[in-house]
Amino acid sequence: MIQSYISNPNSIILAVTPANQDFATSEPLKMAREVDPDGCRTLAVLTKLDLMDHGTDAMEVLLGRVVPVKLGIIGVVNRSQADIKKKKCIADCLRDEQSFLQRKYPMLAARNGIPYLAKTLNRLLMHHIRECLPQLKVRVNVMMAQCQSLLTSYGEPVQDHGRTLLQIINRFATAYTDTIDGTSKNIETSELCGGARICYIFHETFGRVLESIDPLGDLTQLDILTAIRNATGPRPTLFVPETSFELLVKRQIRRLEEPSLRCVELVHEELQRIVQHCGLHTQQEMQRFPRLYDKINEVVSSVLKSRLRPTNEIVENLVAIELAYINTKHPEFTDASLVSLLKEQILLDEETKRARKAAGALPNGTATGSITEASASEGTRLSGWIFRNSSSASAKQSPSSPRKSVNFLPEVPEKTITRKLTPREQRDCQIIERLIRCYFMIVRKNVQDAVPKAIMCFLVNYVRDNLQSELVRQLYQHEMIQELLAENPAMAQRRKETAEMLDVSVKGAV
Repeated sequence: MIQSYISNPNSIILAVTPANQDFATSEPLKMAREVDPDGCRTLAVLTKLDLMDHGTDAMEVLLGRVVPVKLGIIGVVNRSQADIKKKKCIADCLRDEQSFLQRKYPMLAARNGIPYLAKTLNRLLMHHIRECLPQLKVRVNVMMAQCQSLLTSYGEPVQDHGRTLLQIINRFATAYTDTIDGTSKNIETSELCGGARICYIFHETFGRVLESIDPLGDLTQLDILTAIRNATGPRPTLFVPETSFELLVKRQIRRLEEPSLRCVELVHEELQRIVQHCGLHTQQEMQRFPRLYDKINEVVSSVLKSRLRPTNEIVENLVAIELAYINTKHPEFTDASLVSLLKEQILLDEETKRARKAAGALPNGTATGSITEASASEGTRLSGWIFRNSSSASAKQSPSSPRKSVNFLPEVPEKTITRKLTPREQRDCQIIERLIRCYFMIVRKNVQDAVPKAIMCFLVNYVRDNLQSELVRQLYQHEMIQELLAENPAMAQRRKETAEMLDVSVKGAV
């Protein structure tokens, strides 16, 4: 306890030591040196001068030759227990003390004794006050300003509960919308938050995920060839069927739905996170009215949850719209490489046709006509698919063909056996792949543009525009106001203590 008092730099230390003990090892002086090594505020007092052993005195100690003390060493004679029992008055004790000092220490009598100690302490105190007063005034003014600021942050005692509730709701709703719009006064510099984070989700997170999706991902040439065969039914493929293209491209478009729904979820989480960000700006009010802010969190969460399902449905419909109609007449649905592939195919078919005509000189001359007809059909296969001017034809067995003996056929495998594709099959697959890639990029661009717009319209903007009215509708109810504005008891106690400290500071500054 003594250490706590003497550690104060504005205190004056009295190091009291009995004269009948060794002054050099005085414990009070040792403690004083620890907190006042310069000795600027330490005054030594030597008591019990009349109780020293016979033949000894305290002359060396009082002169400061044993232990020097900057402010001096003053010797005094205390009232004895016998004087107290005899009810000896203070004046008589002071006269006896002066008589003792004149007899024992005549050279030092004027600078020792209780009256001189009182006069010295008064002088030191006045001098110390004059030195510390300017600094004390500054400290008092700073303390007063701090108390005033703290008291303001705690707020005034609630008088009109309805008005206070509306003010808090308006402040929270304004802080929430400002955080989304980026107009908040307290701009975060350490991390993205609010509207900036939503923008990052749209154009960085969502955009990069869509761009990383391979248009031909999880789609092999064998899958494409199988789709082409399944689309033609029992007929052999004369043209590349459009049904196979639609089937395969829809399969790839469906892969855009999952990242789109994930984008909705990320924005929903950020809108929920903004509630905590706004709470940092209204932290004192949160501590003062904890029930109100718990209820505000519940209302915001319910509003966000109510908009999550409609927004997901809109995003799902955006993908469903792309799946509903494959627009092969889209202005961007062109592929120069596909046209060059078609020209290459026509040239190859013409060469094959000429080669087969040359082979028509064989003994079986009837083969020339059939080979030429088949070549012509194959030559029109690609162009017929692109321009859709030809119709499928089924091959008929020639009645003049010789019959072969009937043998047992092997079972048809459930899955196509992996084998090397023929040149014609490879070209068919290349055509489908290029068309899928071209159309998928069109759809991906549409989804990448439409999903953020849908989320902003049905989730972000809706919550921003309707949050305040929803908070008022659910919270501004007469039976709930008193409960919501129930103040934290600890906050009320701190306000009372701060008000008392402010009052003391004002009085001290006068």
